[in-house]
Amino acid sequence: MGVGRLIAAMLALLALAPAAANAGPALLFEAESGKVLYAEDHDNLWHPASLTKIMTAYITFEAIREGKLKLDSKVVCSETASKEPPSKIGLPVGAEMTVELAVKALIVKSANDVAVMLAETIGGSVEGFVARMNATARKLGMTRTHFVNPNGLPHPDQVTTARDLAKLGRAVLRDFPEYAQIWAMPVVQIGKMRLASHNGLLRTFEGADGLKTGFICDSGFNVVASATRDGRRLMAVVLGEPSPGDRALRAASLLEHGFQNRGWKSFFDMTTSDLESLPTGAEAAKGVVSIRQSVLSWDCGYRRQRAAARMLTLKSRSTRAKQRQKAKGKQEATADGAAPTTAAAATAGPVKPAGSKAAKPGAAEKPQLKPAPGTPTKPVAKANAAAARPKPAQVEAPKPAAAVKAE
Repeated sequence: MGVGRLIAAMLALLALAPAAANAGPALLFEAESGKVLYAEDHDNLWHPASLTKIMTAYITFEAIREGKLKLDSKVVCSETASKEPPSKIGLPVGAEMTVELAVKALIVKSANDVAVMLAETIGGSVEGFVARMNATARKLGMTRTHFVNPNGLPHPDQVTTARDLAKLGRAVLRDFPEYAQIWAMPVVQIGKMRLASHNGLLRTFEGADGLKTGFICDSGFNVVASATRDGRRLMAVVLGEPSPGDRALRAASLLEHGFQNRGWKSFFDMTTSDLESLPTGAEAAKGVVSIRQSVLSWDCGYRRQRAAARMLTLKSRSTRAKQRQKAKGKQEATADGAAPTTAAAATAGPVKPAGSKAAKPGAAEKPQLKPAPGTPTKPVAKANAAAARPKPAQVEAPKPAAAVKAE
């Protein structure tokens, strides 16, 4: 391996260290073999958020393969679907869309209403579909996963692990390769709406080709990411990041680590662990946790507190600036103390202070011009001019992006 590749490999390793210090569960593995390249807290329970929709898509693909659905079949927006919170398409009750477009909206837009539309069509009801989700999870070996709804909206009993999500992500690509291009779509066009994917890696990371992001306050920002280079596909599961940027950075670091270190890692590391044989994580017995207070989102508490503190700081600065401006105006008035301070004094002519020396011979005496009655004197004019100046703009704290209930 050349020096350049070795340096890149070491940089990729260093990139993992700070990211892993205070991060949630993570896994890096080869999609084809399932060989694990990196694992951290991989069996800890976690809320999947919209990563749930990978299972919803898997069952939809199954229904198409079984002949129960076609890509041009229609799904209808029910009242239940229409009441789902964002992210959503926002169809009115009774509106229809094709299964093909519904799957794209589910994966790219992460539409919560569309997930319910597909669930009701395939399962007869949301409850019937959820029962199939859990049966499919058991079939795929997802031993610590339990689903309660088809879209990942918050529920205390909807849990999974990084290992289980890795099994699901690998299975959907292995069992339904004909839909691989949908996972790689950066945008989807629905009528006049052009909707972008939440997966920023699709636009920034070389070889990125999937898969799905997820976010709710309790889980933080999650992703099952996929990338292919030179015919080799790697997948990364990242859970519990505080922001979309942190999520993308950690997933990219993991994937880059895998691509760059292929040669020397296989020489020095003799492990043969795959997703099935990987030892159980030391913290596997821990219950599911919430990281709401550390998530940088307006709807999750932390960002709101920061924004409120920022607003108080800005108001305090504005008050101090006004006080300084007022004090400066008084100083200017004091500096002009020899000038008359009223119109009456201005018309009285020059006054010789007591004890003042006589003017030097030949000194030119400046003519005193009397202002017209009612004309403000210099200090008054200055005060009026200061009042007429535009006041400094009040700076407001930047508002966080609108809350997203589930990506």
